[in-house]
Amino acid sequence: MQPSIANDPKFTVLDEWPDYIVVDKPAPLKIHPSTPGGPETLWDGLRGLLAFELANGGQISIINRLDRETSGVVLIAKSAKSARLFGLAMQRRQFQKRYLALVHGWPSWSHTTLVAPILRKGELLPSPIWVRQMVHPSGSPCQTTFHVLHRSTSSFGPVSLIEAQPKTGRMHQLRVHLSHLGHPIVGDKIYGLDERCYLDFIDHGWTPDLAARLHSHRHLLHSWQLQLETPDLSLHWTAPIPTSWSPFLQASQTDPHSIKDIC
Repeated sequence: MQPSIANDPKFTVLDEWPDYIVVDKPAPLKIHPSTPGGPETLWDGLRGLLAFELANGGQISIINRLDRETSGVVLIAKSAKSARLFGLAMQRRQFQKRYLALVHGWPSWSHTTLVAPILRKGELLPSPIWVRQMVHPSGSPCQTTFHVLHRSTSSFGPVSLIEAQPKTGRMHQLRVHLSHLGHPIVGDKIYGLDERCYLDFIDHGWTPDLAARLHSHRHLLHSWQLQLETPDLSLHWTAPIPTSWSPFLQASQTDPHSIKDIC
């Protein structure tokens, strides 16, 4: 049986100018189509929205790509000029990214920076999941700064809302780093409390058993803020935390920001 999770093709426009558009991508909307006739993707929706621009020489260049299950800010260039400008800014690390993650447990720290290289686990050890990454000294350099924003108690135990600021941009970096710290993201099928969830999902789709084990049909990672600072530009966008996270964020302990400021 093929995996099955309802696909939400609706995205929200956060900002738009002649050369770019910024949207809030829902989960589990994919960025690009992978198979003909598959579910609608962000790319498909943008082609419809920007049909006039495309008919007049415009283009669609997605600058920061998100996993299917990751929601939040996505920047899209609408011209070759802006695509080159944003692409160079990305190479020069002039973008600052902030993510929100809901994780299992209450960290003993309120602020920490993890410097831990990662590589594909299958390069060193047997792994039934080809894409799974792991922390290892031989991996690519990775650095992430984490802040605890909120602690609460859910029906399945303590959870924390974490702000994550990646300095590097490796595959699955935030998910790997949080799992390595002992606080995997709620709903993460690969790096969560039981990696067999991913294999069961591939074989059987979304089931009541997986719902009981994962507590969320998607991993709760959100591209919260994207900021660009260059000598000529200062741009900043924020995607509100998804309303579906609200049940996990009942007031318990908040440190150091008000949860209302985040939502």
